[in-house]
Amino acid sequence: MKFRNITKVAAFAFLLSTTIPAFSNNLSGDPVRTTKPAKAVDHARVAEIVKRVEEIKEMDKSTLTSSEKKDLRKELKGLKKDMATAKGGVYLSIGAIIIVVLLLILLL
Repeated sequence: MKFRNITKVAAFAFLLSTTIPAFSNNLSGDPVRTTKPAKAVDHARVAEIVKRVEEIKEMDKSTLTSSEKKDLRKELKGLKKDMATAKGGVYLSIGAIIIVVLLLILLL
């Protein structure tokens, strides 16, 4: 009896969290795009970032002042952000992870 109630609650939560694209308002008559086009990875920029990171790794940082080291850290953080945006990827929210874990627990 308890398992049946849990599955009903899970099914109800799933139904509340989904949307139906067929009922969306498309008054302009344009076709509905459901997916984003794939981003073109700028290979030249990625190679440039990798080259700069390698240069920073090979530097002798013992001769640098604290402000120069701080600038290098800021530059590396910026390069890391640029690399993340260039690569793209799939990001899951905390809520999505919790829902997936709960569904796996219920199904297994």
